[in-house]
Amino acid sequence: MQLTSAVLGCLCVCVCWPLEVRGRRCVFEVSRPRNLRMKERGNVSGSEQLCANTHCCVAYLKLQGGRHVQDYLGCSFIDLPCPLPTCSMTRKHDQLVRCVCSSDLCNAVDNITWSPEQETASPPRPGSQAGSGMVAVCILLGIGCLCFLVTLFTAVKWRRCKDTLFLSQHGHKPTSPSLDLTNMVERPDLDLTNMELHEVIGTGHFATVWRGVQKGAMVAVKVYLAGNKQSFTTEREVYKLPFLVHAGIADFLGAGRLEGGEMVLVLELAAYGSLHLFLTKSSCDWPSSLRLARTLADGLAFLHSEFSRHGLYKPAVAHRDLSSRNVLVRSDRTCALSDFSCSSILYTSQGSPGTRQGGPGTRQGGPRTGQGNSGTLTQGSLVGTLIYMSPEVLEGSVNLRSSKWMIQGDVYALGLLLWEIWTRCSTFYTGSAVPEHALPYETELGVCPSLELLCLHVAERKQRPAIPTHWEQAFQVFTLEEIVTDCWDHDADARLTSQCALDRLLALQA
Repeated sequence: MQLTSAVLGCLCVCVCWPLEVRGRRCVFEVSRPRNLRMKERGNVSGSEQLCANTHCCVAYLKLQGGRHVQDYLGCSFIDLPCPLPTCSMTRKHDQLVRCVCSSDLCNAVDNITWSPEQETASPPRPGSQAGSGMVAVCILLGIGCLCFLVTLFTAVKWRRCKDTLFLSQHGHKPTSPSLDLTNMVERPDLDLTNMELHEVIGTGHFATVWRGVQKGAMVAVKVYLAGNKQSFTTEREVYKLPFLVHAGIADFLGAGRLEGGEMVLVLELAAYGSLHLFLTKSSCDWPSSLRLARTLADGLAFLHSEFSRHGLYKPAVAHRDLSSRNVLVRSDRTCALSDFSCSSILYTSQGSPGTRQGGPGTRQGGPRTGQGNSGTLTQGSLVGTLIYMSPEVLEGSVNLRSSKWMIQGDVYALGLLLWEIWTRCSTFYTGSAVPEHALPYETELGVCPSLELLCLHVAERKQRPAIPTHWEQAFQVFTLEEIVTDCWDHDADARLTSQCALDRLLALQA
């Protein structure tokens, strides 16, 4: 009788959940301005959100001051399975944790229940809840119910969270041997229903990145939020450029859409996450710091390079949002550039009609800059992260008739990144503690300075982050201060090229 009751209970969940009417009411609260994009998930009235396309509420909490505080409360990004009416969360030491639930206003912070942390347990899949044995039995029996339900309810879209991806048309050698990319390229409509999405590992301006598993290999799944088709298209076009396979560029594995319409990129999963996260948690000795710096500059120099081979043309690409959050650190502590959603593909006359290109000129990602004769940028056309923007971009004094300013802006950001890496070099602080990681201008201007404040400090007063006196210990062919300051020079034309910066770094002794 108990087994029969369990089966009937699972059948009820399987039948009723897909037919549930939309219109879930969720508590709505955001902690950062960029999270206001989440309003697109439904109508917001005061502290409540009426979900437009999903039926689950979600709560994201971040670790701050040793305790978890709300980062985003509202409707779920993707239509996830959420069989439990309550929001149950496991305490972790990660920066971001999440829970989903299936009843009105269930994501209120006061309604969240906490379960003990289980360090040996594998991370739950999106929407799954660590519950009792009966819940586990229901999930297993629910899979068996699927065949029966497909026969009776062919119109019901059951597989809401299963990814149907098509892979890009260009081959790519995978870094993980368990991913058979050759087979994937031959089958662009490969069914990826076995892909597992475990947890959110990052959120950005345009997308949320999940940790996932595909055919036994760990991957990063970048899910673009609604309304960001241009950013998705731009990043996919950059990854699909001829010859864009390089140790300094994040490995691209595929692109496509979820059944719910969300656009997806599948990328390599870096062992240490972003450079920002790595530097926050770790300091490095001089050889490791130099390795990070060299591989970072190597990736940027390749991105900026332009060449033709075997009748195919690889144009230069300006990243335009180079920051420590958009650089990955692999297990061997080498850097790889990522997140090309704001990038610009810079086609020139080398791109003949027979080569792969979209026409002459500049193809830009993100909000497009005006191409008139004024030669100025408006605040609404700024692309990228403010603290890494060059002084000429901050004050809008670039020549829009040339794409050179975009490349020069990347080199300015490279100088700031080298500063970030070397301020965490333990070799320079023998006998004393290594300072905590700080973002550029954080010490001088605080966290998240405004555009006006940055314009005053960086563009008008020509100030830069302070160079530590400890750098004088590194006697080299080129001093570290020379390399950094020549990258972030106020005169854009006086800055190093990315290739010249790489050459100087290669001249340093490890």
